[in-house]
Amino acid sequence: MEIPQQIQAQLMQLQQLQQQLQMIMLQKQNVESELNECKKALEELEKSTSEEVYKLVGGLFIKRKKDDVKKELEEKIETLELRVKTLEKQSEKLQTRLKELQEKIQKMIPTAV
Repeated sequence: MEIPQQIQAQLMQLQQLQQQLQMIMLQKQNVESELNECKKALEELEKSTSEEVYKLVGGLFIKRKKDDVKKELEEKIETLELRVKTLEKQSEKLQTRLKELQEKIQKMIPTAV
C-alpha cells in the first residue's frame, strides 16, 4: 500500500520541524553552558580582593580593572539569559506546531487507508 502524496508531504514537514526543534535545543544547551561559565567566572571574580584581574583575550591574558570585567560579565550574563528565554519560546512554539501536525496526520491516516 502506498502512502498518499498529501500525507507524505505532511510527514516531511513533521520531520523538518523535528530537526528545527533539535537544532534549537542544541543551541539552548550551548548558550546555557556559556551562561553557567560566565556565572562561575563572576562568582570567582567576587571572591578576588585585588582591584586588577587578568582576562583571557584571544589567547592572551590582559590585565584589566576588576570592576570593568565584572560589568562585562554581568552584561554578558544578561544577554545570555535573554537568549535562553528566546530559545525556550521558539522551542515551545515548535513543540505546539509539532503536536498539531501529528494530530492532523493521525486524522488523515484512517481516511487514506
